Parts: sequence; C-alpha cells; structure tokens
Amino acid sequence: MYNGRDMTELSMMSKRDWTDDELAHFQHSFQQILPYLNSEGQTIQREIMEEMAARK
Repeated sequence: MYNGRDMTELSMMSKRDWTDDELAHFQHSFQQILPYLNSEGQTIQREIMEEMAARK
C-alpha cells in the first residue's frame, strides 16, 4: 500500500521532485481511471509518464 504524500501536496511540486514510488503509484492509479479522466487529469498522467521515461 502507498504511504506517501497525497496528490494535493504533489500537485504543487515539479514532477522532478517526486520520488519513484510516488510516480509509480499515481501512474498506476491514473491508468486505472483513464477512461474517466478530464483533460487536466490526462495532462498530469502524461507528465508522470514523461518523467518516468526521463529517469530510465
């Protein structure tokens, strides 16, 4: 189970400052609700995916 900062706190930070666990958790969460995301949610998910790719 995820035990870290919530999206309210993380949304005020650059994705570069998120931990790998935070990126993975929220990427998985957004992936599960993808059909229901509005454009803002889709943008956040894309930014998370781009940050994960940049770290590899």
